[in-house]
Amino acid sequence: MKKSKRHFPACLGLAVLTFCGAASPAASQEPTAKGQLSLELNNLATTDTGCLATFMVKNGFEKPLEKVAFEIVLFGKTGLVDRMLILDFSPLTVGKTRVRQFELDGASCPDISRVLVNDTASCEADGQPSRACLQELKTSTPLSVEFGT
Repeated sequence: MKKSKRHFPACLGLAVLTFCGAASPAASQEPTAKGQLSLELNNLATTDTGCLATFMVKNGFEKPLEKVAFEIVLFGKTGLVDRMLILDFSPLTVGKTRVRQFELDGASCPDISRVLVNDTASCEADGQPSRACLQELKTSTPLSVEFGT
């Protein structure tokens, strides 16, 4: 019996490589400690309208977060602030990793040198202090872009 070769469109191969490349850092991501919120800037991808930012977030608190949003600041290559925006990651169940994507209209991915978590815009959980989301935030990224608080 002769084996047939399967031919896949080039775009499918690229999609698989892109997916696998994005999944690799997740596999190496350290577990979220109890009482901690982890946020990873996983990917920045150029789109027709700007830049698609992909984040992975995990709630290590003992209670679900009904609302959690951060004020994010993007810096350009020269170190100047490009823009400030609010990104909403709500809701977050306990112990579950969640992937969230945000289209940054007009932003140029290659020009982003730093992504700063400036402040908490919203942090609501039953019995959880609102400041805990920022105080207990652990940031990481596999990218060459600086990311943190």
